[in-house]
Amino acid sequence: MQNDIILLGHGSGGKLSHQLLDELIIPTLSQVAQAEQNDAAVVSGIESNQIAFTTDSYVVDPIIFPGGNIGDLAINGTVNDLAMSGARPLVISVGLILEEGLRLNELGEILRAMKLAADKAQVRIVTGDTKVVPRGKGDKIFINTSGIGVFDHGLRPAGSAARPGDKVLINGSIGDHGMAVLASREGLDLQTDVATDSAPLNGMVAKLLEVHGSAIHVLRDPTRGGVATTLKEIALQSEVDICLAEENLPVADAVAGACAILGLDPLFVANEGKLLTIVDGQEADQILATMRSCEFGADATLIGEVTESSSGRVMMRTAIGGLRSIEMLAGEQLPRIC
Repeated sequence: MQNDIILLGHGSGGKLSHQLLDELIIPTLSQVAQAEQNDAAVVSGIESNQIAFTTDSYVVDPIIFPGGNIGDLAINGTVNDLAMSGARPLVISVGLILEEGLRLNELGEILRAMKLAADKAQVRIVTGDTKVVPRGKGDKIFINTSGIGVFDHGLRPAGSAARPGDKVLINGSIGDHGMAVLASREGLDLQTDVATDSAPLNGMVAKLLEVHGSAIHVLRDPTRGGVATTLKEIALQSEVDICLAEENLPVADAVAGACAILGLDPLFVANEGKLLTIVDGQEADQILATMRSCEFGADATLIGEVTESSSGRVMMRTAIGGLRSIEMLAGEQLPRIC
């Protein structure tokens, strides 16, 4: 390509648009032949009477941060949303909104990260769209993704399926993504590396469902609003009380220190490679062992339990033995985190 930045002409539908698609976007993401570039993708391999469908938009700032960028974040986020329903992610669409002036080498890095993430999650990017907005009318790049998944089984984990006696498990440390993005955005020196935890969790979910089946009651990824907000949503859906053990919460020292300095609570900080699962209490130890055997699950731990039916309270037993009520935040603790 002759230019090194995105121009308004790249969104015109004319020669520059086709050049951008044919020389960068399509070869990087999907390698769809020109003869097959139609207004919709024809998807084969869907042999199910029920599918899962999700859509999401990504506006993270900055677009490149420690351990990842907006591209792999978008793919992993969509894969994980499908996986939390119990579905096997199959195909993804990608919509790009580019700001005039975005450097093509940055766009190329983001597109390559998307393709690597899709390959790792074993999903195909099958269709998409690209638009360009004038300089100052966007913020480099926004990405919209939609995904389709299929069910290979009759299991349907749901936020309304938690019941008294269940245990609450998580596959690793909390708050890493939010702190990595915030530190990069604000130029914070945390004295140690904090990287995003963004990762595809569909492999772990598939193994949990295959090995433990109906003992997996709830699957959720605690993204915006963090672990606290996600558990509060589950408690309200299931009409149960959930009690956490503060001493069991896995928080990296660097994340805990940064949160203390900034007055933030790691429980409310976003994650992009973590899953919460609420499981049959009698099988919790075996399920924990399965999680630890998976990629992205080595540090899985039990963090709480479902105590009784109620109107949806979440409590945390503190390290000194008291009880703290966990409620949703009224506003956005960390904006533009995903």
